[in-house]
Amino acid sequence: MDYRVIKENDLFLLTDESGNITENHQYGLGLYAKDTRFLNKLNIKINGEDPVLLSSKADENYMATILLTNPHMENDEEVILWRESVEIQRKRFINKGILYEALKFKNYSPKLITFSITVEVDADFKDMFIVRGFQTGNVGKRTGQVVNDKSLIFTYQGTDNLSPETYISWDKAPSKITETGEITFNFTLEHAQEEEVVLTIRPQMGEEDKNQIIPMHDALNELKNSYKLWESSTTNVKTDHKTLQRLITRGLSDIRVLLTDVGYGPFPVAGLPWYGVLFGRDSLITALQMLPFNPEVAKGTLRTLAVYQGKENNPWRDEQPGKIMHEIRYGELANTNQIPFTPYYGTVDATPLFLILLTEYVKWTGDFELLHDLQANVEAAFTWINEYGDRDGDLFVEYHQESSKGIANQGWKDSGDAVVHRNGEFAKSPIALAEVQGYVYQAKMGIASLYQAVNKQAEAKLLIEEAAHLKEKFDEQFWMEDLSFYAIALDQNKEKVSTITSNPGHVLLSEMLDEDKADKVATMLLSEKMYSGYGIRTMGEDEAAYNPISYHDGSIWPHDNSLILLGLSKIGKQQEANKVMHGLMRAAEHFEYDRLPELFCGYSATLGQPVKYPVACSPHAWAAATPLTFIQSLLQLFPNSPSEEIHLNPCLLDDMNELNVQGMNIGKGILSITVKKEEGETFVTIDENTTGYTVVSSSEFQLIHR
Repeated sequence: MDYRVIKENDLFLLTDESGNITENHQYGLGLYAKDTRFLNKLNIKINGEDPVLLSSKADENYMATILLTNPHMENDEEVILWRESVEIQRKRFINKGILYEALKFKNYSPKLITFSITVEVDADFKDMFIVRGFQTGNVGKRTGQVVNDKSLIFTYQGTDNLSPETYISWDKAPSKITETGEITFNFTLEHAQEEEVVLTIRPQMGEEDKNQIIPMHDALNELKNSYKLWESSTTNVKTDHKTLQRLITRGLSDIRVLLTDVGYGPFPVAGLPWYGVLFGRDSLITALQMLPFNPEVAKGTLRTLAVYQGKENNPWRDEQPGKIMHEIRYGELANTNQIPFTPYYGTVDATPLFLILLTEYVKWTGDFELLHDLQANVEAAFTWINEYGDRDGDLFVEYHQESSKGIANQGWKDSGDAVVHRNGEFAKSPIALAEVQGYVYQAKMGIASLYQAVNKQAEAKLLIEEAAHLKEKFDEQFWMEDLSFYAIALDQNKEKVSTITSNPGHVLLSEMLDEDKADKVATMLLSEKMYSGYGIRTMGEDEAAYNPISYHDGSIWPHDNSLILLGLSKIGKQQEANKVMHGLMRAAEHFEYDRLPELFCGYSATLGQPVKYPVACSPHAWAAATPLTFIQSLLQLFPNSPSEEIHLNPCLLDDMNELNVQGMNIGKGILSITVKKEEGETFVTIDENTTGYTVVSSSEFQLIHR
């Protein structure tokens, strides 16, 4: 990454590698909250000059540490400050809506030195959509600043009648402060002497946002303790496979920093820097990937999305009753209805994914109370699927953009060129996507199984019948006999969009496909056409629209691969799933901090290393959670609360001999297991099982109950 980002709850800081917020940077650097930029400048200078970057560390998501030093400073042959005399350390983190930054200075010169440090700050309060160049609009204006010895406050009056402020304070008396945002501190240091100044920056929308500023040390301890609590409540994994171990550790850390809570429980935002808000599809899939590690994330995601479920027909927001939202924004353009993200509902898959996550959450936890609490949301979701999603009564759920400022393609591949015929023509909506039909089938079968468990037999029977009809129609309309694969979609004329893509791979997880066709789908996905050596491409080589550097037409998305490999595991194709994992792990070794990005280019692994996609988000939630799905896949672990069973059939990677999984929350308690390979045999030890579920396994390994 050529940027540094830290986040806590809904506040995040995006800087360059030196820790500065500079103007006209390609990423729109700044301090953001509620889709508003509360700082558009945060630079430090030593004696009026830019420091020299030594190192920039961001492996701890909640804190960034940056080391700099001074350049050589000389005037008329008089040395003002010898090069590398001063070590400058910038350490920053966010807690309870406040950015803390400690600037520490150490004298490595053998003599006494004197120098000045100037902190340059400014705030433009721009809406994120304007910063990113996506929109223009009618906006407010800066109303001035308030300056005193201890603080500087920038103020703004928005067209949404909100008056955001940026409150900046410090703990050392400055020698000079200007209304234009230059705060200067003088230092005189003996050899090896250290001194620091602590800045606190608090974005605020009103009196209710004015969190108390506590000492930096206390704030950091609070933050660290919250991470310790996260670690203690999350499944612990140990393995002798070093790459996988690093990926699991990184993924869990990244997910923690991406969690946000707006009052209904924690949920993952989509990714940083630009998607630090609730996203229907992204948040749901990430929570689904997280189930073996922390099911509370799924619960918080479901409860939060239930609050925003569609209530009315509103074409401006692509909203219909029962529909699960796509994306919510809180900035000035949204607040004044200049963009439809309040929230925006232009997604075709979030509604069935909501039902799938609820099903899987209950299967893992046995928490039927949540099913009861969300019963009205479940019914509304099925109403949307059957009456609004299926626009023409052909059993397929389709999408079509109504909003003038909405999204044209409304599946997970939402770029404008993502659904394209083999002749290169873009498909026209309404469009029925292959994976969405799989999601709907899985949602109906899953909720039916829960209904059977709570004695709603009539409702369950109806859902099962609807799912059976959908399966039959899907095979009839989407299967391409000449290509032995499924079409990505049907267009407005019900013509197959026959380009070979990864989309049908998601249908494996739904278990909607007959065995022979599932075999053919798996074969295609692992063929050289689709599998690069680093993962499964979004589109096959040699297709008319194939482009390895495109966003959706040939690139590799880790989360796309994760859903496919879970499906492969579920239908018993574990060797194929393991091959996908191997590819992704090979790729991850080439990215900073072993962090799988949102996506990367689809070039063959024969190039020697994966090619980065220029503007991929990192960390990105469903990419961060992708390695977590490896554990469920390797264990072939699929709990089922209605039957109170845990299906377990471990198959470790070839270069892996041990996997220890402790404290998995299932049913009424936890499951802890150890899998070992010794001399060609696999031994599975149940270290602890307080779940109330029975472990059901194949006879291909020795099962030991401790």
